Amino acid sequence: MEDLFGGAAPYYAKYRPRYGDPAIQHLAMTFGQGSTVLDLGCGPGTIAIPLAGRVGRVLAVDPDEEMLAEGRRLAGATGNIRWIKGDSTTLHDLPAFDHVVMGRSFHWMDRRAVLADLDELLPPRGVVALVGPTREDPQEPWEPVMRRVREAFGVNTFTASSSFQATGEHHDDVLATSPFSVLDRAHYEEHLPYDLDAVIGLQLSYSYSAPARLGDRRRAFVETARRELLAANPSGRWERTAVTEVLTARRPPRSP
Repeated sequence: MEDLFGGAAPYYAKYRPRYGDPAIQHLAMTFGQGSTVLDLGCGPGTIAIPLAGRVGRVLAVDPDEEMLAEGRRLAGATGNIRWIKGDSTTLHDLPAFDHVVMGRSFHWMDRRAVLADLDELLPPRGVVALVGPTREDPQEPWEPVMRRVREAFGVNTFTASSSFQATGEHHDDVLATSPFSVLDRAHYEEHLPYDLDAVIGLQLSYSYSAPARLGDRRRAFVETARRELLAANPSGRWERTAVTEVLTARRPPRSP
């Protein structure tokens, strides 16, 4: 997992869409102002940094040193984030936390094992929150072109197995049969413009087309992507509506 996003950190930080203030505020209100929140698979701090000013402390955990370094750079003087190299198998080595949030990282994990560990580690009212696109997230308008480009370069597949790929179960289905089976969801919509650089930068943020995987073909990949995208859309501009889902999961109330 350490090399899964080799070279992608700056592209991830710059070009991956933010989750938006309403989604972050929803998390903050759910967790509480003085809470310690684990951001598991934090990447460059997409959730950790905006959340840090609204909770007591964030433990930002990721296996990729480049992602952690980018997060530290972006966080600057933010003092209540602790950046930790680790992953879902090192949960028992972490300081205590009250709640946990995961973005797009959850699908790389052994989800049932992680939830079982969190059941041991979270306090009785601890919340597991997932933030990301909805199950019905529409295809990005440039994706047909980029899929052909990735296929031409042989980088159109995931570079690591995941329980999502192995079982096809969506996250909410896994949660519904876990100790955290009481689910609540909220959706937040945002209109996002993209130019040519943003679309290409987004490709370099993905595990399957990260710079480390492309290697010395990176320049050719970028040039090909630029040519094919402009052939399909000479304006070099796209728009899409992104819907962020905040899915929160709690344990059922105990019988008296």
